[in-house]
Amino acid sequence: MTNTITFSKSIPQEQWGKFFDQFSGDYLGRHIEIEIIDSEIGDESLIKNAPLLAIIYDRPDKGDNLAIEVGKDEVTYGHTIDSPKEISTGENSNSEIVAIQIKDTSGRKTLIKLEATIASIST
Repeated sequence: MTNTITFSKSIPQEQWGKFFDQFSGDYLGRHIEIEIIDSEIGDESLIKNAPLLAIIYDRPDKGDNLAIEVGKDEVTYGHTIDSPKEISTGENSNSEIVAIQIKDTSGRKTLIKLEATIASIST
């Protein structure tokens, strides 16, 4: 059983491109998990413990999709969400993003979870 994540912060569509550019830069190489949540066909884990390469949003006049790319130096796995309509983030108590939920026009949700990192201790 996984911990429950509350998605409380919605990202306005006009900010999606900028948000994912910043997110991809900040979390490049951070290991992620991608899961599909679908009430009709059931939930499915697509990938676990894979390094984030980029998340790229193409606005409606450029394709209307969101691509999640993983890999260390090149794309080794990609997942595309067609016609995303809602994006929200889940944050920890330090206001750090721990997950992103993308809902498409069919109601299917894609969940991107950031793997926990070990905090370094400085002396």
